[in-house]
Amino acid sequence: MKYRAIKITAMAVFLASGWSMSAHSAEYVIKLAHNGPEQHPYQDGALAFERHLEASTNGAVDVQIFPGEQLGSEEETSQMIKQGTLACAVESTGGGLAPFVPEADLFNLPFVFNGTDHFYRVVDGPVGATVASKVEKALGAEVMGWWFSGIRNAWNDQRPVNTPSDLNGLKIRVMGSPVLIDTFNTLGAQATPMSFGEVYTSLQQGVIDGAETDHVDLLVENFFEVTKYVSLTGHMYLAAALVCSEKAIEKLPVSIQVKMRAAAEASTTAQRVAMDRMAGEAYAQLVDKGIEFNDVDLAAFRSKAMSVYEKNADRVGGLEMINLVAAQ
Repeated sequence: MKYRAIKITAMAVFLASGWSMSAHSAEYVIKLAHNGPEQHPYQDGALAFERHLEASTNGAVDVQIFPGEQLGSEEETSQMIKQGTLACAVESTGGGLAPFVPEADLFNLPFVFNGTDHFYRVVDGPVGATVASKVEKALGAEVMGWWFSGIRNAWNDQRPVNTPSDLNGLKIRVMGSPVLIDTFNTLGAQATPMSFGEVYTSLQQGVIDGAETDHVDLLVENFFEVTKYVSLTGHMYLAAALVCSEKAIEKLPVSIQVKMRAAAEASTTAQRVAMDRMAGEAYAQLVDKGIEFNDVDLAAFRSKAMSVYEKNADRVGGLEMINLVAAQ
Protein backbone atom coordinates (compact mmCIF):
# COMPACT_ATOMS: atom_id res chain seq x y z
CA MET A 1 0.00 0.00 0.00
CA LYS A 2 1.56 3.31 -1.01
CA TYR A 3 0.81 6.78 0.23
CA ARG A 4 0.20 9.30 -2.52
CA ALA A 5 1.18 12.85 -1.59
CA ILE A 6 -1.96 14.87 -2.39
CA LYS A 7 -3.16 12.16 -4.73
CA ILE A 8 -4.78 10.49 -1.83
CA THR A 9 -7.21 7.74 -1.20
CA ALA A 10 -10.22 8.56 0.83
CA MET A 11 -13.05 6.26 1.61
CA ALA A 12 -14.82 5.22 4.63
CA VAL A 13 -16.63 1.98 4.99
CA PHE A 14 -18.17 0.75 8.19
CA LEU A 15 -17.51 -2.96 8.55
CA ALA A 16 -18.96 -5.11 11.22
CA SER A 17 -20.17 -8.16 9.41
CA GLY A 18 -20.08 -6.94 5.83
CA TRP A 19 -21.53 -4.05 3.88
CA SER A 20 -24.58 -2.14 5.05
CA MET A 21 -27.46 -1.26 2.77
CA SER A 22 -28.66 2.33 2.86
CA ALA A 23 -32.26 3.40 3.17
CA HIS A 24 -32.20 4.78 -0.37
CA SER A 25 -30.76 1.63 -1.99
CA ALA A 26 -27.10 2.60 -2.18
CA GLU A 27 -24.92 -0.46 -2.49
CA TYR A 28 -22.40 0.73 0.10
CA VAL A 29 -22.77 2.80 3.27
CA ILE A 30 -19.54 4.54 4.17
CA LYS A 31 -19.09 6.07 7.62
CA LEU A 32 -16.57 8.82 8.24
CA ALA A 33 -15.82 10.06 11.77
CA HIS A 34 -14.04 13.14 13.10
CA ASN A 35 -13.87 14.99 16.41
CA GLY A 36 -14.78 18.50 15.26
CA PRO A 37 -18.25 20.04 15.50
CA GLU A 38 -20.25 20.70 12.34
CA GLN A 39 -18.84 24.25 12.18
CA HIS A 40 -15.26 22.97 11.98
CA PRO A 41 -13.21 22.79 8.74
CA TYR A 42 -13.09 19.01 9.20
CA GLN A 43 -16.77 19.02 8.34
CA ASP A 44 -16.11 21.04 5.17
CA GLY A 45 -13.64 18.40 4.07
CA ALA A 46 -15.99 15.56 4.96
CA LEU A 47 -18.87 17.15 3.07
CA ALA A 48 -16.69 17.66 0.00
CA PHE A 49 -15.78 13.97 0.13
CA GLU A 50 -19.45 13.05 0.43
CA ARG A 51 -20.53 15.24 -2.50
CA HIS A 52 -17.83 14.04 -4.86
CA LEU A 53 -18.12 10.37 -4.05
CA GLU A 54 -21.91 10.16 -4.12
CA ALA A 55 -22.07 12.09 -7.39
CA SER A 56 -19.30 10.12 -9.10
CA THR A 57 -20.88 6.77 -8.17
CA ASN A 58 -24.41 7.87 -9.13
CA GLY A 59 -25.66 7.09 -5.65
CA ALA A 60 -24.06 3.66 -5.33
CA VAL A 61 -22.25 4.94 -2.24
CA ASP A 62 -23.97 6.62 0.70
CA VAL A 63 -21.47 8.60 2.81
CA GLN A 64 -22.48 9.15 6.43
CA ILE A 65 -20.53 11.70 8.48
CA PHE A 66 -20.20 11.49 12.26
CA PRO A 67 -18.70 14.69 13.72
CA GLY A 68 -18.10 15.72 17.32
CA GLU A 69 -16.69 12.42 18.65
CA GLN A 70 -20.05 10.72 18.09
CA LEU A 71 -18.26 7.42 17.49
CA GLY A 72 -15.56 8.01 20.11
CA SER A 73 -12.40 9.96 20.82
CA GLU A 74 -9.55 10.07 18.30
CA GLU A 75 -7.71 7.26 20.08
CA GLU A 76 -10.88 5.17 20.08
CA THR A 77 -11.61 5.70 16.40
CA SER A 78 -7.99 4.94 15.50
CA GLN A 79 -8.43 1.65 17.33
CA MET A 80 -11.63 1.01 15.35
CA ILE A 81 -9.75 1.67 12.11
CA LYS A 82 -7.11 -0.83 13.19
CA GLN A 83 -9.73 -3.42 14.05
CA GLY A 84 -11.67 -2.83 10.83
CA THR A 85 -14.88 -1.89 12.65
CA LEU A 86 -14.78 1.69 11.33
CA ALA A 87 -13.67 2.46 7.84
CA CYS A 88 -12.58 6.09 7.84
CA ALA A 89 -11.64 8.77 10.32
CA VAL A 90 -9.76 12.04 10.55
CA GLU A 91 -6.96 11.50 13.07
CA SER A 92 -4.68 14.27 14.26
CA THR A 93 -1.03 13.49 14.86
CA GLY A 94 -1.50 14.70 18.42
CA GLY A 95 -4.57 12.79 19.54
CA GLY A 96 -5.23 9.94 17.13
CA LEU A 97 -1.86 8.92 15.68
CA ALA A 98 0.98 9.57 18.14
CA PRO A 99 -0.34 7.01 20.69
CA PHE A 100 -0.04 4.33 17.97
CA VAL A 101 2.73 5.69 15.74
CA PRO A 102 5.76 7.21 17.48
CA GLU A 103 7.01 8.72 14.22
CA ALA A 104 3.84 10.82 13.93
CA ASP A 105 5.15 12.83 16.88
CA LEU A 106 7.70 14.32 14.49
CA PHE A 107 5.02 16.79 13.41
CA ASN A 108 4.21 17.59 17.04
CA LEU A 109 7.67 18.86 17.96
CA PRO A 110 7.42 22.44 19.25
CA PHE A 111 8.20 25.14 16.68
CA VAL A 112 9.23 22.59 14.05
CA PHE A 113 7.31 24.47 11.33
CA ASN A 114 8.03 28.09 10.41
CA GLY A 115 4.81 28.81 8.54
CA THR A 116 1.87 27.27 6.72
CA ASP A 117 3.76 27.00 3.42
CA HIS A 118 6.53 25.10 5.19
CA PHE A 119 3.96 22.83 6.84
CA TYR A 120 2.39 21.90 3.47
CA ARG A 121 5.78 21.33 1.82
CA VAL A 122 6.65 18.86 4.56
CA VAL A 123 3.40 16.89 4.76
CA ASP A 124 3.01 16.79 0.97
CA GLY A 125 6.62 15.77 0.43
CA PRO A 126 8.92 12.85 1.26
CA VAL A 127 8.69 13.37 5.03
CA GLY A 128 4.90 13.25 4.94
CA ALA A 129 5.06 10.10 2.81
CA THR A 130 7.44 8.44 5.29
CA VAL A 131 5.22 9.21 8.27
CA ALA A 132 2.17 8.09 6.31
CA SER A 133 3.79 4.72 5.64
CA LYS A 134 4.36 4.25 9.38
CA VAL A 135 0.72 5.10 10.05
CA GLU A 136 -0.45 2.65 7.41
CA LYS A 137 1.61 -0.17 8.88
CA ALA A 138 0.57 0.51 12.48
CA LEU A 139 -3.16 0.90 11.81
CA GLY A 140 -3.61 -1.45 8.88
CA ALA A 141 -4.93 1.51 6.97
CA GLU A 142 -4.30 3.81 4.05
CA VAL A 143 -3.48 7.48 4.54
CA MET A 144 -5.63 9.35 2.09
CA GLY A 145 -4.37 12.86 2.67
CA TRP A 146 -2.95 15.26 5.20
CA TRP A 147 -5.43 17.82 6.48
CA PHE A 148 -4.54 20.92 8.51
CA SER A 149 -5.98 21.45 11.96
CA GLY A 150 -4.56 24.90 12.58
CA ILE A 151 -1.83 26.77 14.42
CA ARG A 152 -1.95 26.01 18.13
CA ASN A 153 -1.65 28.55 20.95
CA ALA A 154 -1.70 28.14 24.73
CA TRP A 155 -4.57 29.72 26.67
CA ASN A 156 -5.91 29.81 30.22
CA ASP A 157 -8.38 31.51 32.55
CA GLN A 158 -5.91 32.56 35.27
CA ARG A 159 -3.43 35.12 33.91
CA PRO A 160 -1.62 36.40 30.81
CA VAL A 161 1.30 34.21 29.77
CA ASN A 162 4.15 36.07 28.09
CA THR A 163 7.16 33.97 29.12
CA PRO A 164 7.60 30.28 29.94
CA SER A 165 7.78 31.03 33.65
CA ASP A 166 4.22 32.40 33.48
CA LEU A 167 3.06 28.83 32.80
CA ASN A 168 4.40 27.55 36.10
CA GLY A 169 1.71 25.69 38.02
CA LEU A 170 -0.98 25.99 35.34
CA LYS A 171 -2.79 22.76 34.47
CA ILE A 172 -2.93 22.75 30.66
CA ARG A 173 -4.89 20.13 28.75
CA VAL A 174 -2.93 18.53 25.94
CA MET A 175 -3.55 15.71 23.47
CA GLY A 176 -2.15 12.25 24.10
CA SER A 177 1.07 12.91 22.17
CA PRO A 178 4.10 12.08 24.36
CA VAL A 179 6.00 14.90 22.66
CA LEU A 180 3.27 17.42 23.44
CA ILE A 181 3.06 16.26 27.05
CA ASP A 182 6.83 16.60 27.35
CA THR A 183 6.71 20.05 25.72
CA PHE A 184 4.30 21.60 28.21
CA ASN A 185 5.94 19.95 31.20
CA THR A 186 9.28 21.31 29.99
CA LEU A 187 7.82 24.80 29.61
CA GLY A 188 6.70 24.68 33.25
CA ALA A 189 3.01 23.81 32.99
CA GLN A 190 1.34 20.70 34.34
CA ALA A 191 0.49 18.90 31.12
CA THR A 192 -2.87 17.15 31.52
CA PRO A 193 -3.87 14.70 28.77
CA MET A 194 -7.61 14.19 28.27
CA SER A 195 -10.18 13.61 25.56
CA PHE A 196 -11.14 16.71 23.60
CA GLY A 197 -14.78 16.19 24.52
CA GLU A 198 -13.97 16.59 28.22
CA VAL A 199 -12.21 19.95 27.96
CA TYR A 200 -15.13 22.36 28.32
CA THR A 201 -16.56 20.70 31.44
CA SER A 202 -13.09 20.33 32.95
CA LEU A 203 -12.54 24.06 32.54
CA GLN A 204 -15.89 24.81 34.15
CA GLN A 205 -15.11 22.57 37.10
CA GLY A 206 -11.55 23.82 37.58
CA VAL A 207 -9.98 20.45 36.78
CA ILE A 208 -7.72 22.29 34.32
CA ASP A 209 -6.74 25.94 33.95
CA GLY A 210 -6.50 25.99 30.19
CA ALA A 211 -5.52 24.17 27.03
CA GLU A 212 -3.80 24.66 23.68
CA THR A 213 -5.79 24.88 20.46
CA ASP A 214 -6.05 26.92 17.30
CA HIS A 215 -8.44 29.90 17.00
CA VAL A 216 -11.12 27.86 15.24
CA ASP A 217 -11.42 25.31 18.04
CA LEU A 218 -11.44 28.10 20.61
CA LEU A 219 -14.45 29.61 18.86
CA VAL A 220 -16.53 26.67 17.62
CA GLU A 221 -16.14 24.68 20.86
CA ASN A 222 -17.23 27.77 22.85
CA PHE A 223 -14.08 27.69 24.95
CA PHE A 224 -14.16 31.49 24.95
CA GLU A 225 -16.96 31.17 27.51
CA VAL A 226 -14.63 29.55 30.04
CA THR A 227 -11.25 31.17 29.36
CA LYS A 228 -9.81 34.65 28.84
CA TYR A 229 -6.09 34.79 28.01
CA VAL A 230 -4.61 33.48 24.76
CA SER A 231 -0.85 33.52 24.33
CA LEU A 232 0.28 33.63 20.69
CA THR A 233 2.83 30.86 21.07
CA GLY A 234 2.19 29.27 17.66
CA HIS A 235 4.05 26.29 19.05
CA MET A 236 2.44 23.69 16.81
CA TYR A 237 0.95 23.28 13.33
CA LEU A 238 -1.38 20.32 13.81
CA ALA A 239 -1.50 17.75 11.01
CA ALA A 240 -4.39 15.34 10.68
CA ALA A 241 -4.55 12.28 8.45
CA LEU A 242 -7.62 11.10 6.61
CA VAL A 243 -7.22 7.36 7.13
CA CYS A 244 -9.18 4.35 5.92
CA SER A 245 -9.15 0.76 7.12
CA GLU A 246 -7.32 -1.58 4.77
CA LYS A 247 -9.98 -4.21 5.44
CA ALA A 248 -12.60 -1.76 4.19
CA ILE A 249 -10.65 -0.84 1.08
CA GLU A 250 -10.18 -4.47 0.09
CA LYS A 251 -13.95 -5.01 0.12
CA LEU A 252 -14.57 -2.31 -2.48
CA PRO A 253 -14.73 -2.76 -6.24
CA VAL A 254 -11.66 -1.25 -7.89
CA SER A 255 -13.82 1.24 -9.80
CA ILE A 256 -15.18 2.68 -6.55
CA GLN A 257 -11.72 2.76 -4.97
CA VAL A 258 -10.57 4.97 -7.84
CA LYS A 259 -13.52 7.33 -7.36
CA MET A 260 -12.89 7.47 -3.63
CA ARG A 261 -9.30 8.51 -4.21
CA ALA A 262 -10.52 11.35 -6.42
CA ALA A 263 -13.05 12.36 -3.77
CA ALA A 264 -10.30 12.30 -1.16
CA GLU A 265 -8.16 14.65 -3.20
CA ALA A 266 -11.07 17.09 -3.47
CA SER A 267 -11.81 16.80 0.25
CA THR A 268 -8.21 17.61 1.22
CA THR A 269 -8.24 20.77 -0.87
CA ALA A 270 -11.62 21.84 0.50
CA GLN A 271 -10.58 21.25 4.11
CA ARG A 272 -7.39 23.28 3.78
CA VAL A 273 -9.19 26.17 2.13
CA ALA A 274 -11.84 26.14 4.87
CA MET A 275 -9.19 26.14 7.61
CA ASP A 276 -7.38 29.11 6.09
CA ARG A 277 -10.60 31.08 5.79
CA MET A 278 -12.01 30.20 9.18
CA ALA A 279 -8.80 30.90 11.12
CA GLY A 280 -8.94 34.60 10.28
CA GLU A 281 -12.69 34.81 10.86
CA ALA A 282 -12.36 33.08 14.23
CA TYR A 283 -9.68 35.48 15.45
CA ALA A 284 -11.86 38.51 14.68
CA GLN A 285 -14.87 36.99 16.42
CA LEU A 286 -12.83 36.05 19.49
CA VAL A 287 -11.59 39.62 19.80
CA ASP A 288 -15.20 40.81 19.68
CA LYS A 289 -16.08 38.33 22.42
CA GLY A 290 -13.49 39.81 24.76
CA ILE A 291 -10.67 37.29 24.51
CA GLU A 292 -7.33 38.89 25.41
CA PHE A 293 -4.54 37.98 22.99
CA ASN A 294 -0.98 38.32 24.29
CA ASP A 295 2.30 38.34 22.40
CA VAL A 296 5.01 36.17 23.92
CA ASP A 297 8.78 36.06 24.12
CA LEU A 298 9.12 33.47 21.35
CA ALA A 299 12.89 33.26 21.72
CA ALA A 300 12.48 32.22 25.35
CA PHE A 301 9.85 29.61 24.49
CA ARG A 302 11.93 28.18 21.65
CA SER A 303 15.05 28.04 23.78
CA LYS A 304 13.36 26.21 26.64
CA ALA A 305 11.69 23.75 24.27
CA MET A 306 14.94 22.64 22.60
CA SER A 307 15.48 19.90 25.18
CA VAL A 308 12.28 18.25 23.85
CA TYR A 309 14.11 17.59 20.57
CA GLU A 310 17.03 15.94 22.34
CA LYS A 311 14.82 13.70 24.48
CA ASN A 312 12.51 12.64 21.66
CA ALA A 313 14.73 12.44 18.58
CA ASP A 314 14.89 8.64 18.57
CA ARG A 315 11.15 8.38 19.07
CA VAL A 316 10.29 10.47 16.01
CA GLY A 317 12.71 8.85 13.58
CA GLY A 318 16.07 10.38 14.50
CA LEU A 319 17.85 13.67 13.97
CA GLU A 320 17.96 12.98 10.23
CA MET A 321 14.18 13.18 9.99
CA ILE A 322 14.09 16.36 12.08
CA ASN A 323 16.72 17.90 9.80
CA LEU A 324 14.72 16.87 6.74
CA VAL A 325 11.73 18.82 8.07
CA ALA A 326 13.90 21.90 8.59
CA ALA A 327 15.35 21.61 5.09
CA GLN A 328 12.01 21.55 3.25
